[in-house]
Amino acid sequence: MIGVGGLTKIAEMICGDQPFNFFPYRSSSTLTRFFVGLDMDYVHDGSTRRHWVNDVLKELNEKQAVSPGLPSKELIKVIENLLHPDGFLFNETVDREKAKEAMKACLKSYELTIAELPNGLVKVCPLHGEFVSTDYQEMPAEKLITFKPSIFQVSNKPQNSRLVSVMMPFNVSFNGTYGAIKNVTDYMGLECLRADDIWGNSTFIQDIFDLIFCAKVVVVDFTGRNPNVMYETGIAHTLGKMVIPITQSIEDIPSDLGHHRALKYLPNEQGYRDLSNDLHKRLKTIVCKILQN
Repeated sequence: MIGVGGLTKIAEMICGDQPFNFFPYRSSSTLTRFFVGLDMDYVHDGSTRRHWVNDVLKELNEKQAVSPGLPSKELIKVIENLLHPDGFLFNETVDREKAKEAMKACLKSYELTIAELPNGLVKVCPLHGEFVSTDYQEMPAEKLITFKPSIFQVSNKPQNSRLVSVMMPFNVSFNGTYGAIKNVTDYMGLECLRADDIWGNSTFIQDIFDLIFCAKVVVVDFTGRNPNVMYETGIAHTLGKMVIPITQSIEDIPSDLGHHRALKYLPNEQGYRDLSNDLHKRLKTIVCKILQN
């Protein structure tokens, strides 16, 4: 649950009153529309706006919590809708970035925060959580998870919507494959990196984790059933990244991953051109969707 002080601040944010006048200002009728738009049957009764909103929030706060670390789904819905991008359009007096920071500061006292999603929306989650998946589909708040790995350090680097990370065996025989991938990303104005392109940590596996963590798309080459690539693919899948499998032989793809469509290529000049063409088609669909969100 959120405390009395936090509810008071959120009420002032909803009203757009000082000191939160960078939120949209809501009159009595607009407040009614705000809650009715959330399928909540609250009609402003003519009393002081922020006091009335505060009473509504208290009622929502008393409803069943989503989980031990989160408030009720109704209160979560209010907070998330309050920061919806549409509410800040065509209004020079508001500032959504300030609004998000103010909400984070308010929620921090209750071990909560907001997670930035690829589609521009936010989700309420535990303070130490971060939404890092490439794709987002509407889901109840209790399905958002946080993690604290013991083998890796969670990167402080931001998510990079234009980064394509490549996981493949470090062997000169794969230079042609990597070149074919980079030809596509260069053409599309994207960044393309594999772990041997960087040296940012004392351990190699941490550099790999950072690459996967920050990327929106991860290309994995299953050729030769390289165990490192298998391990890295598991990390990418766990973090919810968009994984594009490629391989010189379909037989090299483990049965557990056989249902994922892979791009098959031959390790020769024509094969690399075909891989570039196929990868361009796949990336064009994925990256356009990410950048639109």
